[in-house]
Amino acid sequence: MAGMTPRPSTVLRGSATPDGVRDGRDARWEAHRARRRRQLVEAALKAVRRHGAGVGMDEIAATAATSKTVLYRHLGDRAGLYRAVVAAVDERILGEISAAESTVGEHATVDRIAAMVRAYLSMVERDPEIYRFVMTRPLETAEGGAQDPVHQITDRIAGRLTEALREHLTATGRADAERLASVWGTGIVGLVQSAAEHWLTAQGQAGTSGQARPLSTDDVTDAVLALISPALTAPDRRADDIPPRSAS
Repeated sequence: MAGMTPRPSTVLRGSATPDGVRDGRDARWEAHRARRRRQLVEAALKAVRRHGAGVGMDEIAATAATSKTVLYRHLGDRAGLYRAVVAAVDERILGEISAAESTVGEHATVDRIAAMVRAYLSMVERDPEIYRFVMTRPLETAEGGAQDPVHQITDRIAGRLTEALREHLTATGRADAERLASVWGTGIVGLVQSAAEHWLTAQGQAGTSGQARPLSTDDVTDAVLALISPALTAPDRRADDIPPRSAS
């Protein structure tokens, strides 16, 4: 009615003000949830290291000094916990790969690949149970497809390798650089992943009768490079460079 002072609008928790600014309490609550989520993921990693890749929800909750109900509240279901752990591992792997890459020359492609492979294997050696937990999907039922957390990790690593290979192959004049880089980048990830799993098995058998000395990180890295280096360092002998066969 005319002459009456309009009542101030009430901003509910979790809503936005008329000018689009979020309520401060809502932002603080989200920050608290994110912090608690990180704490629970770190507790899950600690539980995996302590109890092995087959760790259960009870052991994770006990390590976090909380209940399974709290785990589910912050991380969703069992698969949600698994995806959160994989995301944390993914972030660490990519961070270590980036740090390793920064120690070599930008255009030293073989050295860049060696640094990436060594960083990946060093993580496997340092945290074997975490690696087994991620790769064996103990709490995850779905495998394959674009939403597979493991495939998301390997795809991101393959992308880094593909970028390095594309730059190298383009610089050396390969007309098929794009195709080769994509296939080789993905193939190297599969090669290193299979080698890492075999390596872990061999390390577990070290010391038993008849078993050879376990390979080191550098041994496995050198073996991988011995296979892929010739394709990057050998002269490019294209089909159009080969002289035609003389007619008989």
